[in-house]
Amino acid sequence: MLRRFCPALTVLVALVGLSTPRLSAQEEDAWRFGISVGGVSTVGLILERVGDWGRVEILLGTWGFRDISLSTVYKNTIGGGDFRAVAGLGLWTVVAFPADERTGVALVARAPLGFEWQFQDDHFLGAEVSLNRALAIRRTDPEDLTPPAQRIIPLPGASYRWRH
Repeated sequence: MLRRFCPALTVLVALVGLSTPRLSAQEEDAWRFGISVGGVSTVGLILERVGDWGRVEILLGTWGFRDISLSTVYKNTIGGGDFRAVAGLGLWTVVAFPADERTGVALVARAPLGFEWQFQDDHFLGAEVSLNRALAIRRTDPEDLTPPAQRIIPLPGASYRWRH
């Protein structure tokens, strides 16, 4: 099981490690707020802290208003300028509240890869593919003891961010 995951994890860690944490002077120590569509939720709100060390993103979203999706990711940029690549690693938790069933919970490793475009001074558009692998799961059906899937699941998404 771990052998199937190790090559992908090694590539992702290398991408994040080789990426450039230093951003332009304009972006050091800033807060960014935004909205996401797709990816780890149908719609989500983004809070991001950007510094010369990289960035930490917290995304709170939902798939269908009977669940809460929370993702925390450390990201770095690759390259510079107005158009740059972004790579990150983090965790994603989903808590589902279905009617007449127990609460379901999933913990997922998340590795977003994508790009970001600064189209105006404080405005950014981004697109990414989040590579996800379930780590632990508690299904809503108490009799369903199926372990988490061992495959990596890509989820594409887009975002808009505003720097404050």
